[in-house]
Amino acid sequence: MNKNYLSVAVATAVLTLAHNAYATNGDQMIATSAAQAGMGGATVAQAQDALTVLVNPAGMADLDIKDVRFDLGFGLLNPPREVNGNESDSDWYMMPGGGAVFNVNDRLFLGMALGGVAGMGVNVADINGVTAGTPPMVTTKQVFRFTPAAAYKVNDALTLGASLNIANQSLAMANANFSLPQNQQFGFGATLGATYKINPKLQAGLVWTSKTDVADMEYYTTTGTVSFDMDMPASVAFGLAFKPMPGLLVEADIKRIFFNDVMDRITVTTPGAPYPSALTFGWDDQTVYSIGVKKDMGPMAISVGYNYGKSPIGAEDVTSNLGSTAIVEHHLSFGLTRKFSDKVSGSFAYTHAFENELTQSGGTNTIKISQNQFNMNIAYKF
Repeated sequence: MNKNYLSVAVATAVLTLAHNAYATNGDQMIATSAAQAGMGGATVAQAQDALTVLVNPAGMADLDIKDVRFDLGFGLLNPPREVNGNESDSDWYMMPGGGAVFNVNDRLFLGMALGGVAGMGVNVADINGVTAGTPPMVTTKQVFRFTPAAAYKVNDALTLGASLNIANQSLAMANANFSLPQNQQFGFGATLGATYKINPKLQAGLVWTSKTDVADMEYYTTTGTVSFDMDMPASVAFGLAFKPMPGLLVEADIKRIFFNDVMDRITVTTPGAPYPSALTFGWDDQTVYSIGVKKDMGPMAISVGYNYGKSPIGAEDVTSNLGSTAIVEHHLSFGLTRKFSDKVSGSFAYTHAFENELTQSGGTNTIKISQNQFNMNIAYKF
């Protein structure tokens, strides 16, 4: 097995789309619930539900709850994808998630949330263009995050929030040439957020998320130990939420994801050939723009959102990312929320990521992907 083939094999495992995540910017989810997905992920300034804990913890103070709110839901992700014209199987994935926010007093809010944030895997019969007649490749990756958080209302305008991000990463990969069994490692990071009410119609939100430092993935092979460090990127986002009239919300966000720091070049510690000394994926930082509009109509609310982020993978790096296919750029979403009583409501959203195709500069290797996602959540507050 040559070094280039192993590099692509490992890339297939570590860079693919999200198993318990949502429609994606790179390999990062654009939303963590149905209500957020319906806004195209534009939820930094105005929280939509308890899963704001995973986005901007300061938003917990804006949920209009007396004592506590619980949100529980799931999604179905369908990401048809191809590598050099070969379709990947396993095109349906279930994505659970949930959160809770507690109103301690007029100033203090506590919350927690759990959800998947990265991973998935591929099942490709033959990745042509790497080596002739390459065998099937099957990989899995899952990254879950548990986040306890707190928010404090400094005054009627300013709220500050913070959270601890605890990640669990699970990774396995196998083909005819090697097998690296399931391995799990923990990682830690933090999020700091704020919301500020400029006036009764306009509110701003700002959030910074640190890099999640994940322990090295280690695999014990017959020739020695293979290990590499694969962290989650830092990001910063700013949003403005505007309420021009009662029942109408318009929010626009901008977000910068620092992929280059963690996905440009990954050093691999190996016992020697045939394992490579580094994986040079070449990911660029990504700027994401999102906008969402929500209209309340009595017990019903409808929303529409749009999200765009230029692929962090360029044409010059396609061959190094044949297992990634994380190149979707344009997302369009529709959402619906129905209030069943003063305490119970349900939300549904559909997101479509439009097909994108990328071919290696000066070569023939090609990756292609689109996404369909369905989300449903139930909320209970009292």
